[in-house]
Amino acid sequence: MRTHVEFRSVAFPATEGEEEEVNLGLWGKMLATYLRTELSKRGLPGPEPYPEDWGWAVPLDNSEFPLWVGCGRYQEYPDGFLCFIEPSKPHVRRWFKKIDTQARVEQVANAIDSALRENVAVRDLRWWTEQEV
Repeated sequence: MRTHVEFRSVAFPATEGEEEEVNLGLWGKMLATYLRTELSKRGLPGPEPYPEDWGWAVPLDNSEFPLWVGCGRYQEYPDGFLCFIEPSKPHVRRWFKKIDTQARVEQVANAIDSALRENVAVRDLRWWTEQEV
């Protein structure tokens, strides 16, 4: 299951005051806003992104289980970013039921992949293997 993607870009700099909402150096608000717009265009709407200490969460409408994309700066590179889809496991448990997440997570992964590949400012896009996660 593809759940983590890294890439490089200068298209998503920190916004003024953003680092007061997240940990120092871990911005990603512009990326979160971009992803929300692009995912909505691809049939995956959701409410506004919100800050976390590690970056930004992009919630997606999904009635079966909580579904969201985390994104923020990947400090491995000066212009690096990392996005990850939650849940990142093939199944979740909810109300004593085992729910298969794979099809929906793959739909989100495909939409993220498409949105990033279509952006000319994005380069070196690489999905992590399951061993790297």
